[in-house]
Amino acid sequence: MAAYMSMGEANRRINEYLNRFSDAVSYQDGNSLSRLLSVSSDSASLLSLADALNVFQDANRVIRQSEKHSQYTEILLPIFRALQSYRLGNLVESYMAFERASNAFIQEFRNWDSAWALEALYVIAYEIRILAERADIELASFGKTPEKLKGAGSFLMKVFGVLAGKGPKRVGALYVTCQLFKIYFKLGTVHLCRSVIRSIETARIFDFEEFPVRDKVTYMYYTGRLEVYNENFPAADHKLSYALTHCNDRKEENIRMILKYLIPVKLSIGILPRDSLLQKFNLNEYSDVVLALRRGDLRLLRHALQEHEDRFLRSGVYLVLEKLELQVYQRLIKKIYIIQKQKDPNKAHQIKLDVIVKALKWLEIDMDLDEVECIMSILIYKNLVKGYFAHKSKVAVLSKQDPFPKLNGKPVNS
Repeated sequence: MAAYMSMGEANRRINEYLNRFSDAVSYQDGNSLSRLLSVSSDSASLLSLADALNVFQDANRVIRQSEKHSQYTEILLPIFRALQSYRLGNLVESYMAFERASNAFIQEFRNWDSAWALEALYVIAYEIRILAERADIELASFGKTPEKLKGAGSFLMKVFGVLAGKGPKRVGALYVTCQLFKIYFKLGTVHLCRSVIRSIETARIFDFEEFPVRDKVTYMYYTGRLEVYNENFPAADHKLSYALTHCNDRKEENIRMILKYLIPVKLSIGILPRDSLLQKFNLNEYSDVVLALRRGDLRLLRHALQEHEDRFLRSGVYLVLEKLELQVYQRLIKKIYIIQKQKDPNKAHQIKLDVIVKALKWLEIDMDLDEVECIMSILIYKNLVKGYFAHKSKVAVLSKQDPFPKLNGKPVNS
């Protein structure tokens, strides 16, 4: 906070903000208006205003002195309170004040015919989420129940309803949807995403292609993650690949976030990333997983899953990666097949189960013949291996044509 500010200087700064606010509305300057609402931005001008408000305690009188300003009292007064509280570190008070300002802003926004204020609405949607997250941290530190982020979600659903109509304002609906996704994922209530997704993807008023690219990328990222959780890998591949293709090349952290989910999806459909990609985007936790798939090394896969278990669990991809074991078994059997083919091409398609047992033992994995026979049965059933069993001789007889079908971008059969 400033060391000293006179009452006159404080009054000047408050009036300057009020004039900028009124001018932004009068001239329908959405960009300028949005900068005046960014409570958490720590911009020099807003920090200066907050200091002025904490010196000059009667901003209400200043607002009501002018008819130009007084018509926006319901927005301005709580915005001032939000700025003051945020500057003083009272985050719960700041959120509550900002929510009041946001509700008043939405009432005004409804009455504006054109979409000139969309940028300002985006800031409202972003700020309500950020301030709610910080308020909940403060509540938790006091031993109280964090509840503000849930409240922010309810508010944003109301905003979505304002935008979900005919007219130019509807292009803002996807940005608000993405803010809702961020809240639902943070709260662990991802099932609430369904109703919003249904509105975006089935309502005739929305044309997905008319939304801004930035919002489409974010939307596809989150809906792609949902498909990962639902183990709908073709849909996850489509959505996350769309997000990756359309993401700004300069936004490397965003690309990394997309790849963190796209890589497990690609692995599940038999597509392995280059090592250079993993290194470039610091996704080295996948390096040994990929190497295990290439080698058919079950021990390495299990070690990689154990080493990075916490990270994979937090991302929600652990179960996806765990299911890669079948592909690793397929690769191991294929390596045995290739070695046998080099020794005796005529008998390469006949693989004794005890040979597989020995290969696994070399990898420090103990399995008996019955367990290996079970694994081979699953591989054949899942169409990862083509062949049949000669049970009496304990031999897997592989097809002489294409014994190891490729996934070709499709997941392993359930």
